[in-house]
Amino acid sequence: MEGKAEAVTMKPNNDELLSKQIMKQEAAATEKEEIQMPWDDTMKPNDELLTKQRMKQEAVATEKEGIQMRCDDTITDQERNKIELMRALVEKQDPSFKEVDDYALRRFLRARDLDIEKSAAMFLKYLKWRQSFVPKGSISVSEIPNEIAQNKMFMQGEDKQGCPIAVVFGGRHIQNKLGGVEEFKRFIVFALDKLCARTSPGREKFTIIGDLQNFGYCNSDVRAYLAALSIVQDCYPERLGKVLLVHVPYLFCTLWKVLYPFIDNSTKKKIMFVENKRLTATLLQHIDESQLPETYGGKMQLVPIQDA
Repeated sequence: MEGKAEAVTMKPNNDELLSKQIMKQEAAATEKEEIQMPWDDTMKPNDELLTKQRMKQEAVATEKEGIQMRCDDTITDQERNKIELMRALVEKQDPSFKEVDDYALRRFLRARDLDIEKSAAMFLKYLKWRQSFVPKGSISVSEIPNEIAQNKMFMQGEDKQGCPIAVVFGGRHIQNKLGGVEEFKRFIVFALDKLCARTSPGREKFTIIGDLQNFGYCNSDVRAYLAALSIVQDCYPERLGKVLLVHVPYLFCTLWKVLYPFIDNSTKKKIMFVENKRLTATLLQHIDESQLPETYGGKMQLVPIQDA
């Protein structure tokens, strides 16, 4: 089920207060469940064993969740009936509601376990957010100059499921002091819209390679990452196919513990930490060599997101 963090009402808060709230939530979450830790060659033996077991569990889960990974995911009769009921409910609550294709409504239904009322509420909230945050219908490059200048996101190729691929270099992200979190959020919407434009009905997901090489304290922009997580989960439900994290440093564990409580269970299942010594082999399990970026042993050149 997707949608924990609040994207629509998220506003800049006092950094100190936000940090205290996050640490409290982190402590509470740590007591309740074992937090998944990323792979790193310097981990202790027990950590290494735990991560390998986790990776095996994720592989099995991915195979079982065919509904999320199929290339051509047709709408079932049950889903079609619920889509019509949801459409009627949305039109009743928002007379200005414009025609939206069945696949879009189904994504919101799936994000709320086919609960019609919850799905309609989520979709109406999304429409309100979209009208407010993207009034022109799209984000232009001129609205995100500081984010584009960091040269941190690229898009090209498809994985073996036919999903478009984005490559994000976390070590290049620096807190945007000029445009602030709002510009970063616009950048995320710009990138997500680019990815979604390359999908098709029944083949609606995308894959992200998150490269954390050279990731340091200056890249640990908690507020920005929480904002991005909120947008993905609340406004682009059932779009994320999988996230492959590579070159993960041990330092990332600290940030991961902070972010983990805000990630819904459905999204957690889609995140995989790739072992450094098996990086290319693991990526080739998901992506053909012809579609894999050269930097990971493939044959495709990286294309900046704004040029894709």
